[in-house]
Amino acid sequence: MTRPARTLLITGPGGGGRTTVSAATALAAARDGVPTLVLSGDRADTLGAALGVPTGAEPVTVEENLTAWRPDAAAGFRADLAAFQERAANVLDLLGASRLDAEEVTPLPGAEELALLRALRDAALSERFGLLVVDLPPVPQALALLALPAQLRRYLRRLLPPERQAARALRPVLGRLAGVPMPAEWLYETAARWDTELAAVEAVIADRGTAVRLVAEPGPAGADAVRSAALGAAVRALPVESVVAARVLPEAAADSWLAGPLAQQRKTLDEWAETYTIHRAAHLGRDPRGRDDLAVLGVPGVHPEPDPVEWPVRDRIAEDGVLVWHIPLRGAVRDELDLLRRGDELVLTAGPYRRIVPLPSALRRCTVAGAALREEELRIRFTPDPALWPRER
Repeated sequence: MTRPARTLLITGPGGGGRTTVSAATALAAARDGVPTLVLSGDRADTLGAALGVPTGAEPVTVEENLTAWRPDAAAGFRADLAAFQERAANVLDLLGASRLDAEEVTPLPGAEELALLRALRDAALSERFGLLVVDLPPVPQALALLALPAQLRRYLRRLLPPERQAARALRPVLGRLAGVPMPAEWLYETAARWDTELAAVEAVIADRGTAVRLVAEPGPAGADAVRSAALGAAVRALPVESVVAARVLPEAAADSWLAGPLAQQRKTLDEWAETYTIHRAAHLGRDPRGRDDLAVLGVPGVHPEPDPVEWPVRDRIAEDGVLVWHIPLRGAVRDELDLLRRGDELVLTAGPYRRIVPLPSALRRCTVAGAALREEELRIRFTPDPALWPRER
């Protein structure tokens, strides 16, 4: 069986050199002999500027083992809209709606992000590459993008529950009885197709070979950004593979007016080194352009797979009468944590990040007994519900 490609998601604060580091990472991996694809969703060809090769709607070979791709959101959006208008023709005609021509369609906000996710899915399924490097937008948008497949699948299940598709033969009868039209067959088929496509993207993001590489300039603002980004990754259960310190000043700057900024960089780098694997990308005195400049930065391709982030449930019924769900949340602050149980789901809020996760099966038969944050780990206690918990013989 072919090993799935590893995926390295690269993000950081705005203006931190994410695209440059993405290009340098992909170049280093390719020159190490790993077939690599670097993806970017930017409208402007910043990826091509960094690599010295124009990129666009079709994958382009940069050099041996290195392919770059900047998917065209407009083309994908037009194709999806055309397919929708074709399938919904009867409804649109009934409403007297005018069809939209492909030439007048422009992508809506978010189309670039959806195109990037679709390209990531297609690249992973192609099995052509050993490494996928994804140049993501700044941290808040990146984490929202990574959450999108699971959120959309949840919305689809709520609006068009799969179990209701079993009553296909009854829908015309139910429509007459209710006096309102029931959802057409194509709507359920479309929802099922979307669910399958979103599940494929979600599987790539959740794969044990997927990790985050953070990019930031060392300094007070960069330290805050990395702290926040690490918390967001923890909420998504994504491991942080490393931190790339961008635009690191040379030690020779200690004897110049740059001594102050250099001291700030040293302090931040020492702090990061206590927690993360650090790579230093030198300040070239200019924006890197072309593969020669990227090679000088010294950014490595990819390290051995980091340990996956586990959210284990510990059985402490014999000792304390509870099950404990352990959720590692590096950088979490107690006053910024919030938990809400909604049926078989847990709504977790940590700082600016929020995630709705299904409860493990054992915990669905329990009630929440309390929670505590200890050693950067959220521990939620659950008490078995006697009415639902299996009784011992």
